[in-house]
Amino acid sequence: MPEDWARPMVHWEIEAKDAEAMGKFYGELFNWTVGEGRIKNLSPGLGPPDPITGHIRQGETSGVVLYIQVLDLATTLQKTRDLGGQVLREPFQPQGSPTLAWIADPEGNRVVLVQQ
Repeated sequence: MPEDWARPMVHWEIEAKDAEAMGKFYGELFNWTVGEGRIKNLSPGLGPPDPITGHIRQGETSGVVLYIQVLDLATTLQKTRDLGGQVLREPFQPQGSPTLAWIADPEGNRVVLVQQ
């Protein structure tokens, strides 16, 4: 039997009650090219930081949270509001980490913005 290894994240998706509206929100907010049809494929970006890591933490609710890198937090937070999203936590910088801010899309899904 071959040697086993840590399994990398290879794909993600956003489930939405209104996929058209969510495609428009994320496309405009993050400059993503959003495909047409029942499953709206997203084009890859300029490339993630290397390596991509993750964690599991205790919380009051369960769920999966996306961390998305942006050029300018202030501009992206205003754009979030303009597109019908909500700012959940203003920018903050945990010790030894980049500056972060939490938002919710119009359907309430939480996303963490990471200052590039």
